[in-house]
Amino acid sequence: MNTAIYIILSLIVGVVIGRYLLQKLFTKQEQEANEKVKSIIKEAEQEAEHLKKKRLLDAKEKFLQLKAEHEKEVSQRNNAISQKENTLRQKEQSVTQKLENLNREKQDLDAKNKQLDKLIEVNDKKSEEVESLKLQQIKQLESIAGVTAEEAKNQLVDSLREEARSQAIMQIKDVVDEAKLTATKEAKKVVIQTIQRTATESAIENTVSIFNIENDEIKGRIIGREGRNIRALEAATGVEIIVDDTPEAIILSGFDPVRREIARLALHRLVTDGRIHPARIEEVVAKTRTQIEDEIVEIGERTVIDLGIHGLHPELIRMVGRMRYRSSYGQNLLQHSREVANFAATMAAELGLNVKHAKRAGLLHDIGKVPDDNPELPHAILGMQLAEKYKEHPDVCNAIGAHHDEIEMTAMISPIVQACDAISGARPGARREVVESYIKRLKELEELALSYPGVDKTFAIQAGRELRVIVESEKISDAQAEILAADISNRIQTEMTYPGQIKVTVIRETRSVSFAK
Repeated sequence: MNTAIYIILSLIVGVVIGRYLLQKLFTKQEQEANEKVKSIIKEAEQEAEHLKKKRLLDAKEKFLQLKAEHEKEVSQRNNAISQKENTLRQKEQSVTQKLENLNREKQDLDAKNKQLDKLIEVNDKKSEEVESLKLQQIKQLESIAGVTAEEAKNQLVDSLREEARSQAIMQIKDVVDEAKLTATKEAKKVVIQTIQRTATESAIENTVSIFNIENDEIKGRIIGREGRNIRALEAATGVEIIVDDTPEAIILSGFDPVRREIARLALHRLVTDGRIHPARIEEVVAKTRTQIEDEIVEIGERTVIDLGIHGLHPELIRMVGRMRYRSSYGQNLLQHSREVANFAATMAAELGLNVKHAKRAGLLHDIGKVPDDNPELPHAILGMQLAEKYKEHPDVCNAIGAHHDEIEMTAMISPIVQACDAISGARPGARREVVESYIKRLKELEELALSYPGVDKTFAIQAGRELRVIVESEKISDAQAEILAADISNRIQTEMTYPGQIKVTVIRETRSVSFAK
C-alpha cells in the first residue's frame, strides 16, 4: 500500500518537474527565436539601406551620363548650325559679287550697243549707196545681155531647180537604201532571235475527223434500223457522219471543230457502252457537250497559266479555250495565238518595251474570231471591242484592233503584234490554203501589177511570196522603177488579203541588138 502511494507521488512529482522543465525550455526557445528575428530584421534594414545608397549612386551616374550626352548633342547641333551659317554667309557674299559683275557687264553692253547703233547708221548710208550702184550695174548688164534681170533670174531658178531635183532624187535613193539596209539588218536580227528562242509546232487542222473502230460490225449498229441512229446523231451534233467502205473507220465531216469533237467523243462513249439508240444518243451528246465546255475553260486556264498571264477576265479565258477548236487557213488558232504571244514577249524584251502587255495582246489578238454570234465586223475590231468590254489595258486593245491596219496604231506594242502575227502565219508548215483561193490570189497579184502603164510581164513566184514585174525600159526610168515598186506594194496592202508578206521586185532591162550581114 505504501509502495503504491510512493509510486504515485513520484509520478506526480516527475510530471510537475517535467512540465516545469518543458516550460523553461519553450521560454528559452522563444527568446532565442525573438533574438534571431531581431537580428534578421536588423540585417534586412542594413541591406535595404545599402541597396538604397547603391541605387542613388547608379541614378546619379545615369543622370550625369545623360547630361553629358545631351551636352555633346547640343554642342554638335551648335557646330552644325554655325557651319550652315558660315556657308550661307559665303553664298551671300558670292551672290553679291556676281550681282556686281552683272552690273558691270550690263554697263559694258550698254556702251557696246551705243557703238553698234552708230555703226548701223553708217552702214545704212553705205548700203543705200551700194544699192544705187547695184541698180546701175544691173541696167548696164540688161542692156548688154538683151534680157531683163527677172528673165535671167527665172532661167537661173529653172536650171537650179532641175539640178536640185536630180541631186535630191539621188540623195533620197541613197538615204532610203541605207535606211533599208540598216532597218532590215536590225529587224532580221530581232526576228531571228525571237524565232530561235521560241519552240513551235507545225500542226494543220482538217475539216474532217476520223473515228477508228475495232470491226465493221459496229458500223451497222451506228447506222441503226433504217438509219435512225445516224440521223439522230447528225441532228444532235450538226456533223455529217460518213459511213463508207473505209475499213475500220468512220469519217466525221464539218467546218466546226467543236461539233466534230463532240460527235467523236459521243461516238466513243456510245460504242464503248454498247447501247446505241436515239434517246441514248441525245443523252450522251448533251453530257459530252457539257464536258467539252468544261474542257474549254480548263484549256483556257491552262494556257494563261503556261504563258504567265494574270488577271484575265473569265469570259476571255473561256474564249481562249475555244480557240483550241478554231482554225485560220488550216492553222490551229490557239497554237497560233500562243506562238504570237511568245514571239511578241521576246520582241518586246529585245526592244525594251512592256513584255506583259505584248504577251497579253499576242494571245488575244485573234479573239474576235471566237464568238458564236459572228457579227458583221472585222475580227480585229470585234476583238478590240471585247477587250475594252472586259477592261483590258488601252495599249492591249489598240494592238488587237490594229494588227490588220483597221485602226491607227497608237501603242508601241501594236507593230510588234502585227509582225509576230505575220511571222507565225508565214513560217513553213503553219498554214494551208484551198487550191482555188491560192490560184485566184496569184492571178489577182499578176493582174494588179499589169494594170500599170509600162509594165510588160508579171510573175508571181515563191508560192505568192514574191511578185516580179518586168517593165519596158523605153517607158520607165530607173527612178520611176523605184516609185512603181512602192506604188504596187502599197496597193497590194490596201486591196488584197494574204498571209505573211509579199516582196515586189521591179526589173528594168535595156538591150541593144544589131545584126552583122
